[in-house]
Amino acid sequence: MRLFFSVLTVAALLAFGPPAVAQLPTYQAVSADLDGSAAEACARVHSSPGAARPAYASPGHRQKMDHYDVRYYKLDLRLTNTTRDVSGVVTLQARTGTQALDSLAFELYSTYTIDSVVVDGRRSPGLTRRGPGDVTVGLGQAVSPNTLFRALIYYRGTAPNSNAAAIGNALNTRVAPTYNVSTTWSLSEPYNAYEWWPCKQVLTDKADSSEVWVTTASSNKVGSNGVLRRVVPLPGNEVRYEWKSRYPIDYYLISVAVAPYVEYVNYANPAGGPRIPIVNYVYNEAALADYRVAIDRTPGFLEYYSDLVGLYPFADEKYGHSMAPLGGERVGSGMEHQTMTTQDSFGFTLTAHELFHQWFGDNVTCGAWQDIWLNESFASYGEYLSLNKFSTPAFTRAWLDEAHASALSQPGGSVFVTDTTSTSRIFSSRLSYKKGATVIHMLRYLLNDDAKFFRALRTYQTTYGGRTARTRDLQRIFEAEAGRSLQYFFDQWFRGEGYPIFDVSWNQANGLVYLKNTETTSMPMVTPFFNTEIDYRLTFADGTTRTLRLAQYQPVVSAAVPESRSVTKVEVDPDQWLLNTANPVVRDGGLITATTAPATLAQLSVYPNPCHDQLRLADFSGARAQAEIVDATGRVVLRQMVLAANPVLVTVSLAPGLYHLRLLSPDGSVARVRFVRAE
Repeated sequence: MRLFFSVLTVAALLAFGPPAVAQLPTYQAVSADLDGSAAEACARVHSSPGAARPAYASPGHRQKMDHYDVRYYKLDLRLTNTTRDVSGVVTLQARTGTQALDSLAFELYSTYTIDSVVVDGRRSPGLTRRGPGDVTVGLGQAVSPNTLFRALIYYRGTAPNSNAAAIGNALNTRVAPTYNVSTTWSLSEPYNAYEWWPCKQVLTDKADSSEVWVTTASSNKVGSNGVLRRVVPLPGNEVRYEWKSRYPIDYYLISVAVAPYVEYVNYANPAGGPRIPIVNYVYNEAALADYRVAIDRTPGFLEYYSDLVGLYPFADEKYGHSMAPLGGERVGSGMEHQTMTTQDSFGFTLTAHELFHQWFGDNVTCGAWQDIWLNESFASYGEYLSLNKFSTPAFTRAWLDEAHASALSQPGGSVFVTDTTSTSRIFSSRLSYKKGATVIHMLRYLLNDDAKFFRALRTYQTTYGGRTARTRDLQRIFEAEAGRSLQYFFDQWFRGEGYPIFDVSWNQANGLVYLKNTETTSMPMVTPFFNTEIDYRLTFADGTTRTLRLAQYQPVVSAAVPESRSVTKVEVDPDQWLLNTANPVVRDGGLITATTAPATLAQLSVYPNPCHDQLRLADFSGARAQAEIVDATGRVVLRQMVLAANPVLVTVSLAPGLYHLRLLSPDGSVARVRFVRAE
């Protein structure tokens, strides 16, 4: 989900070359019978100031809803493009758990009238309603354990003007600025689907398939999820749009958009996949003329993302956009409804962000709102990837600088969401979008291998596609690629707060460049130290440069690097890989005596890695050396003399985790390597 349109985005649009040639074919609906089949919003988000929204179901009601597993939803509703009135029937098909079900619990806003509930052909004898949305329906006959059942919920009313969703109401009606088109659309994230249809709002219980049928005036079109099976003319100048999807879907990603749209279709052709229609419902011909060039960038984004992280996950159906004035007068907002994003405009980074959500947020959805970064940070990083591919280095760096500036604008705050009752905290632009995107960038830097980084993302998609995931799941996948524990990284950057502050000094003498980095942090009481590697760029008198990558394994690190060329400048993290601030780098003539041990940059080779009781040094050529093992907090946990006759370290006393080994030779040289003590 995203709100507002940045200056950078406008500039990037103006900077790019000619768009792909657009096509206007007729969209062919694909047949899909989902009846009875058992076969997640987006960059800076608006919420009402200071609003704190609970997950509406009470704990007891949530327990009741856990007694069944949703398999299928069908919404058959009557909607207009000028009001928030809703009427119709929602079909819920589910399977009971290990206990018989004698009542059915679901959520629906309290002001709606429920005319009846029919379960497996039997009308419910009664229902009870508590709080803003808890509904419990008695069953005339209990449903046996591990049994499929079907409930039809007939209801009517007007969606509330609550302004409680991530952007506005769960169901909204507004006249689009500039184009003067009245539009009704849904936006249910995070807890607000129940404001327009009866449902179970539990992230981990995706429906296996869904249908959305909407009856409206014949002048309107209706955008929704999946494939448009039929458009059925009805008496009274009405029409019914029938959309169906075979893919698993979370409750908040089911959507509608109703307006007298014009339809514009173009196609993506991802490598190794089918030709995918991109179905765009645009306000009118004037809007299409304004946005057609921008819309035509979508196929390139989809093809590029498919190359990076795997084929578009809903390739057998479609992708598309429904326009709606989400942000009112300020354009630049969107919501990643599955297979058909709702957007108020087509800015470069907005379209890129929402499309990347189809992988990160829709195909794999965060399993708890505490982990919203798995949706929003990755979609934000999709903006960066797209700029890097299709834009210029200047615009790409500007995006990264802007992300860093946002994340660094306050000293504290974790990517992990501690207060999931606050919509504004869940969708914090600074933490859930920008800081999280920098954490992903740092994971890429940590692996130091793009093949491994993108393989990890593809593995995440194939492992958890159609399901939900938590941060620990992503962590395990990256640990497999790294070949070591990354607990320290996620403790620092996901659950921790703040960022490192580097104070670097340097000197050059006797063919050596001396470096000293003293690290403090912005939130020392929460995260006292960030264990990381850092790039240092040396600029020489002749204008050439050399980049060093050194470990900051403790708060104060000194190194001496052989270098005969005359250094004129030293820069810290010049390519913005790390979220940090750095004081001005200064030359310190006293650093020669303070730093006496020259560092060799060649990595020491050790095995086995991960190890258990012993760690052997390969190709150890010295007679003896002092070994120091440093843990993730920078503490020396083991010192041992290593002899050439038996170059082995005894590691049985170490706790499982990541360590740094420093090998200090009698001649003052230093070799370093990281290793993992396995469980």
